[in-house]
Amino acid sequence: MEQIRYSVRRFAEVLGLSPHELAEAEERGAVKSSIAPAQKTLYSLQDLAAARHALGRTPPRRPMRKQLFLNFKGGTGKTSVSSSYAFRLAEMGHRVLMIDLDSQGHASKCLGITGEEAERTLFDAIIKKTPLEHVIVRTSMPGLDLVPSNLSMSTIDLSLMPLAAREFRLRNVLKEVESNYDYAVLDAPPSFGLLNLNALMAAHDLIVPVLADFLSFHGLKLLFETVQSLEEDLEHVLDQIFIVINAYNATYKIAKEAREALEKHYSEFLLKQVIRQCTKFAQASSEGIPIFAFDPESKGAQDIQAVLDEIRERIGEPVRLKAVESGR
Repeated sequence: MEQIRYSVRRFAEVLGLSPHELAEAEERGAVKSSIAPAQKTLYSLQDLAAARHALGRTPPRRPMRKQLFLNFKGGTGKTSVSSSYAFRLAEMGHRVLMIDLDSQGHASKCLGITGEEAERTLFDAIIKKTPLEHVIVRTSMPGLDLVPSNLSMSTIDLSLMPLAAREFRLRNVLKEVESNYDYAVLDAPPSFGLLNLNALMAAHDLIVPVLADFLSFHGLKLLFETVQSLEEDLEHVLDQIFIVINAYNATYKIAKEAREALEKHYSEFLLKQVIRQCTKFAQASSEGIPIFAFDPESKGAQDIQAVLDEIRERIGEPVRLKAVESGR
């Protein structure tokens, strides 16, 4: 991710400026490019962070909001969505902690970190009581930190089994760093075990990516039954639950019918915005680059931004600053 570069137009847009306002800021010396002179019309991630600080374009700090991406059904594109969601929050100036709960480490890879090379994972914090700040690694995006994952996480459910207060381990660990971040974005594996129970007990919001097919209904039913049991047995009530349709193709009859069924049975939780089918998601993930850095003009990037805005509006957060072009 360290090779991500912004064009003048995109740099201004991310900062919520018009190109003219950006040019004026450069003339004042408030914005500078660290790229070689031959490429001086490009900007780095570090330039973005420096410009936000110099221009006062940093959003207000808030108590850490923990948002869990989970679906018991696999193959819904959950990790690509959650990692791009976390990247975009950081790009907007928020302090974000991405937590990879899956032993495959795909969320780590999507943010440019090879999980196999990580010295520590969440296993060390929860089971070995290593301070979480010693587990967290910095990504190339300033303001976006990561708790990486690798195969050492595969035995965490067994290790949690005999522990006291085992359902609250993650919630308690996150208290160590809650003043350092505005958001914690948790990417969970498509299964139910003690680790995902911990994640549910720690979360404020549950975000459930689904495909527009009827196989998704079985996974949703099981997930909602689990959430209901948490409310009854452990007295934990999630603030919000959001269902988002991913990889949606309106030309497929089955997709339209599945969406109508979701609107009928889960209208209270279903987001109006869908994420359209976009092959660039897979390309971006395979290269360890979030969709916003890979192709910010793609359908996938536009739709995740719209999903993020809709979620933030529902939880009472202000939406992003938008660039005001000259003459508009």
